[in-house]
Amino acid sequence: MSRAARLDAPGALQHVMVRGIEKRDIFRCDRDREDLISRLADLVPESGTICLAWAFLPNHVHFLFRSGPKGIAYVMRKLLTGYAVSFNLRHQRTGHLFQNRYKSVLCEEEPYLMELVRYIHLNPLRGGVVSGIEELNRYPYSGHSALMGNVDRPWQETVGVLRIFASKLNEARRRYMSFVAKGVALGRREDLAGGGLVRSSGGWEAVKVERAKQVCAPKGDDRILGGTEFVDRVLSEANEVLDLKYRCKRAPVDLTALAERVAVLCGVSVEEMMARGRRRERVEARSLFCYWAVEALGWGVGELAGTLGMAPSSVSRSVVRGNGIAKQRGYRRLDEVIE
Repeated sequence: MSRAARLDAPGALQHVMVRGIEKRDIFRCDRDREDLISRLADLVPESGTICLAWAFLPNHVHFLFRSGPKGIAYVMRKLLTGYAVSFNLRHQRTGHLFQNRYKSVLCEEEPYLMELVRYIHLNPLRGGVVSGIEELNRYPYSGHSALMGNVDRPWQETVGVLRIFASKLNEARRRYMSFVAKGVALGRREDLAGGGLVRSSGGWEAVKVERAKQVCAPKGDDRILGGTEFVDRVLSEANEVLDLKYRCKRAPVDLTALAERVAVLCGVSVEEMMARGRRRERVEARSLFCYWAVEALGWGVGELAGTLGMAPSSVSRSVVRGNGIAKQRGYRRLDEVIE
């Protein structure tokens, strides 16, 4: 049976899980853990990815990422391949290190973002790696210690997460700590593993009961965590992106033609679109152009930045912004651009 395509887009919230082959340890010592952290420290900013939560356990790891322009597949391929090669050399072993391919679940922002941050950061406690909350606060191989201010992780998004709780840092940490502590009694959360509404409704049996009550049944997909409307929208957009890429391959659109069509669509000239400045029309046009150049035409962020004379970080932000504008304006099929 063929595997379902991964679901991803710039700005998407992704819960990623990686396990050792045959449940074997993927970390044998702190040097291994520091190796993976070093790779994250380079790869997260380079790819424009945002890391909101993470935790290392002996035989598996969890991440909560917000996808950057290069996508989760790019990040995980470089991260896991590099680490596996280094691990095998360090421990004089051969063969696969990880079990199958990693699992990624596209998550609905509300109400799951903070629930996932808490769930992921409590993994070392649930797994017996640390003995209690106080030890978890200092555990260096989880993003929780960075949120508590005990470990410095410049590549981890801490300010944005804490601001959800309060604007002042000390109060935010106090409220965050209280939120995490309340999650200890909840134990393992099967409802945070994906499957649309299936798992969060109590499994397929509970869904069958709901189906008997409703005309429109909840939708399920192991690649998605969210409500029925969110699942429907994600699957619809995924089909449209796949259709777009197929049509672009069949009838290629070069960068010049894309720029001309986006300029017409946004009511500006190509020269104005590419000029420096923060005028709204110019920024929106440039953002759509960068998004479609990366998403539909397959340009790399660095390559596009060099062509446009922009910083790679600026192109990354434009791609994320362009994705939001495309969704807001209903341009997901992009018929106005490629036909």
